Amino acid sequence: MKKIIFNMATRERRAAVVENNRVVELMVERTIENRIVSNVYRGRVVNVLPGMQAAFVDIGRDKNGFLYRDDLLSFHLSEEEEEQKKQRSISEFVRQGEELLVQVTKEGFGTKGPRLSGVISFPGQFLVYMPEGNYVGVSRRFSTESEREHWRQIGEEIVHAKEGVIIRTSCEGQAPEMIEQELQFLRKCWQEIWKDEKSQKAPALIHQDTGLIERIVRDFSYTDIDEVVVDQHEAYKILKELLEPFPKLQAALTLYREKENIFSAYGIEKELERALRRQVWLKNGAYLMIDQTEALTVIDVNTGKFTGKTDLHDTVRKTNSEAAKEIAKQLRLRDISGIIIIDFIDMKREQDREHVVSVFEKALKNDRTKTNVLGITGLGLLEMTRKKVRQNLQASLSKTCPTCQGKGAVLSDEAQAFKIERQLWEHRGMAEEALVLELPPSVATVLFGAKSEHLKRLEEALGFRILVYPNKKLTEESFAIRYLGEMAEATAQLERLKAK
Repeated sequence: MKKIIFNMATRERRAAVVENNRVVELMVERTIENRIVSNVYRGRVVNVLPGMQAAFVDIGRDKNGFLYRDDLLSFHLSEEEEEQKKQRSISEFVRQGEELLVQVTKEGFGTKGPRLSGVISFPGQFLVYMPEGNYVGVSRRFSTESEREHWRQIGEEIVHAKEGVIIRTSCEGQAPEMIEQELQFLRKCWQEIWKDEKSQKAPALIHQDTGLIERIVRDFSYTDIDEVVVDQHEAYKILKELLEPFPKLQAALTLYREKENIFSAYGIEKELERALRRQVWLKNGAYLMIDQTEALTVIDVNTGKFTGKTDLHDTVRKTNSEAAKEIAKQLRLRDISGIIIIDFIDMKREQDREHVVSVFEKALKNDRTKTNVLGITGLGLLEMTRKKVRQNLQASLSKTCPTCQGKGAVLSDEAQAFKIERQLWEHRGMAEEALVLELPPSVATVLFGAKSEHLKRLEEALGFRILVYPNKKLTEESFAIRYLGEMAEATAQLERLKAK
């Protein structure tokens, strides 16, 4: 059973896809965020870099967007042979100062600006419309090759001039008239945008993508959705209208009226908490360790409590197969993207490795985001990529730890104590009588001893008094020298710290 649960009652708007009572996908939209994927801008080229085959484009945001040569409209429409075209420099297709119509295909991350494309596209329920795409594509997920070819012919019949379309799987079983109506609607949207674009000066926002509800209705195939639940009346009315072409699903739409948060009532909040944990337990007692970095994500598979019932090969095969299914789910739920390395438990037999890869690829078929499994390397690591479009769940719902700065570890009490001691030695022989030191109690115990037996020795060696304030509120790596000077004032400073 598959449900979509909308939590729209607060400023943070959320939607969860639930399959067999388990959350498999989550989308979050905040009013304070300015989501720009699919937005269309009139931009100005500020720099062309032939060495990178890319151009930087000012679209009126903090960071310039970057546009690869192969994503330029002029490159896309060039009628040269592909091999010859790829030998040419980007500077032959675009120049500095030129104004371009571009669309954001990927959010900016960290220091990187958003990725852009000059080939504008507008996705609908049944097709993706490209005003100047100049080709007809058909989804590979159609049930048969003859069905794909049937829809390819329909696509070629309904497009005009240099228009392009990509026929989506949701067309299967639909009347061609419905698809043509959607094309006319998207074509009209483009005409409105083009009319406004002519009067705008770069950089300028020309078109803003739709909100969370509209995107989900547009992007999901509703043939396998059994229920849609929403907790806000206005959102309910919008959904009622958007689902009009799907009478069965419109009838399955319900308005949640209880006081308890809808995500709590459906058990989604607990699932989200688990989705932020590093360790994920499997049903058989094995577990995964998921470590995300800016460059890549590493997933380690461990047997844990699972010892198997027959032999070692059987235990490893079963553990890896179960892990493969769970990893596919975690990639969707956490929206992990980029380069992904999976360290399965070492498998000696080639047939076992092939079986696990097959199980994994089958589990990935439910993923709407494009994935590419490269196979298992000689070191037993499975390499894959998953298309990166937006921030993953961890980046959306958490921030870098201010104590460890994202390292996941802090200095031990001993290392911290010796670090402070080295700084104290830098004041050796100073003219001032005393120093006031604030530090965590656990570090103070290591530095000066449980009964301050090391403090007197250190004071004699350094030639000044050390007044210590063990502050329980300090984080592990925090400490500060609060005062250097006369003994009387140092004592007063210490009392003031204690009184806070």
